[in-house]
Amino acid sequence: MTGFPSLADQPWFAASGVRKVFALLDRDGEEARVIGGAVRNALLGRPVHEVDFATTATPKVVTQRAAAAGFKAVPTGIEHGTVTLVIEGRGYEVTTLREDIATDGRHAVVRFGRDWQADARRRDFTINALSADASGHIHDPVGGYDDLVAHRVRFIGDAATRIAEDRLRVLRFFRFHAEYAEGPLDAAGLSAAMAARNDIRDLSAERIGQEMRKIVVARRAAEVATEMQERGILGIVLGGIGYLAQFARAIHGESGVGAAPVVATRLAVLTCRIEEDIVRIAERLRLSNLERDRMLATLAAAGSFVPPPGERGARAALYGLGPEAYRDGVVQAFAWSDVNDPPLWRSLYTLPDRWTAPRFPLSGRDVMASGRERGPEIGVLLRAVEAWWIGEDFAPDETAVRARLQQMLAAQQ
Repeated sequence: MTGFPSLADQPWFAASGVRKVFALLDRDGEEARVIGGAVRNALLGRPVHEVDFATTATPKVVTQRAAAAGFKAVPTGIEHGTVTLVIEGRGYEVTTLREDIATDGRHAVVRFGRDWQADARRRDFTINALSADASGHIHDPVGGYDDLVAHRVRFIGDAATRIAEDRLRVLRFFRFHAEYAEGPLDAAGLSAAMAARNDIRDLSAERIGQEMRKIVVARRAAEVATEMQERGILGIVLGGIGYLAQFARAIHGESGVGAAPVVATRLAVLTCRIEEDIVRIAERLRLSNLERDRMLATLAAAGSFVPPPGERGARAALYGLGPEAYRDGVVQAFAWSDVNDPPLWRSLYTLPDRWTAPRFPLSGRDVMASGRERGPEIGVLLRAVEAWWIGEDFAPDETAVRARLQQMLAAQQ
């Protein structure tokens, strides 16, 4: 197809940092183009968050030019030709054109080149080979634009060959489908992915985890997770089954309240029922400590909503958990609950938007000021007063809370 839309008028394309990368690399016999997700999203009218470049310049030339211009160059993937330029506080990945000259399905030996067509042929999907030059003109060497418009994800050339070059493409196939496609999975791609599914076992946990993070928050995450489980792929990735019905219900619930998807909470619903599940999945997917801890907090918080509390109980839960764990717990509990009352769950989830938990007006110093010596009894007494205050639905003011403390102190004498 010809007559592609131009990206020249897009605000992100005209941004200062993007123009500086072009000015740095698109001259003196070298060419640079924006490639990948930024081009795809822009053509689909979606937000553009990251801007990556491909260039004929070698990593050495990229680094030298960056240094001369006063920009920081970080060798983030130098063995594969990738340098990250830091300009105006933002990172731009720049990768030299290349060809794979040897691969074992996990690692590739590359040769740098200057042939845009050859570089396109070594990529995975047709929509991943779209690029835009400095003028905003779209280059489409393998028919990716038609596939993008049709919401279709296809491998470039023979699907089995592309997967043999990098087994991670089994998961990338499902991830790209979840993000960009409509309708059924491409038959040739699906057949090749199923044939190669056991090869996933040879991939590093880090690479698998990176793809799963993106799959669970993708636009069609629930449908694609189901496809992966039915095709025997999700079980290999997780070392067990995924809770598909609960996962779909959680996503539907999030949509109903306009909640942004979060990796940790989505994974908690899909993979975990008990704490041991979280420990296992965190290790299997090499999740960060923050992700693991949020999953644990999600599972613990869900208990506050079984059964779903009324408004008063919800306020107590929000006070104790804080807004983040509270909302995560509501999502997890909703996913597993047999209480089919959408307005109730929506009201629970949106409580932090309507009510801010007050601060408990006393501290340990207030107890000691009443004559008690420092020690564990201080905390016990303080928690007892706080529990009374919570039980009164936070209504007593500071004067009433101090009076309650004095009553408790008197009762102990």
